[in-house]
Amino acid sequence: MDQPKISVIVSTYNSEEWLKKVLWGFNCQLFKEFELVIADDGSGPATKSLIDQMREEVFFPIQHIWQEDEGFQKSRILNKAVSACQADYIIMTDGDCIPREDFTEVHYINKEEGFFISGGYYMLPMNISEMIGLEDIQTQRCFDIQWLKEKGIPKTFKNNKLTAKGFISKLLNTITPTNASWNGHNSSGWKADIEKVNGFDERMQYGGQDRELGERLFNTGILSKQLRYSAVCVHLDHKRGYKTPESIAKNQAIRKETRSQKKTWTDYGITK
Repeated sequence: MDQPKISVIVSTYNSEEWLKKVLWGFNCQLFKEFELVIADDGSGPATKSLIDQMREEVFFPIQHIWQEDEGFQKSRILNKAVSACQADYIIMTDGDCIPREDFTEVHYINKEEGFFISGGYYMLPMNISEMIGLEDIQTQRCFDIQWLKEKGIPKTFKNNKLTAKGFISKLLNTITPTNASWNGHNSSGWKADIEKVNGFDERMQYGGQDRELGERLFNTGILSKQLRYSAVCVHLDHKRGYKTPESIAKNQAIRKETRSQKKTWTDYGITK
């Protein structure tokens, strides 16, 4: 592959078992003309060893973009990853989200100038997150609601994220009350648009830094497409030790300013 048609950014931090499952998921994609860019916010040597090993096992090229561990600095490493992307179009997801086999295909065929895409995720409990192995991903049964029910998943409306197809998924995408925001776990957009708003605000730590990027995109006139029932990944469970009241409050203040002043640029982004 000379030039990838899509760059997929996957964020990670010291979560080798989860990252391995995510990379297996990308190795099952129907649309294969993509590169994977791992945005690594300071992981130790075990993550590098895993990536070196997986490069031998997967069909797609992997860039490993790493920075020193200075606490939760996801916005900073994502900006470095955006700059490293070789394709004009970028999907962003996390190292705890296993993509369904049509994940890159759905993003690719729905991309459109003047829009970004907002996808969905299906949250799994810890016991199933740990149980999922290579064969479960290769056979795609980890996306099969019947298989998940046998493992204890309850019957809820959100199960439609895994079962909806064709017209039903389009209908649910249309009527869902959820905003089509930029979500770090599953969104995509044009690299030029992301660079035009100067990427992520690096003052922001955990709590809405992805949404704030989307709000600046909206302020430039970019619209969003809701595909939460079409672009699907399953979200593996984990603790969130980096979530603090201080970071949430700080980020809410920055987002409020972005909305009220209709900001299209951050001075704390890709270009300093």
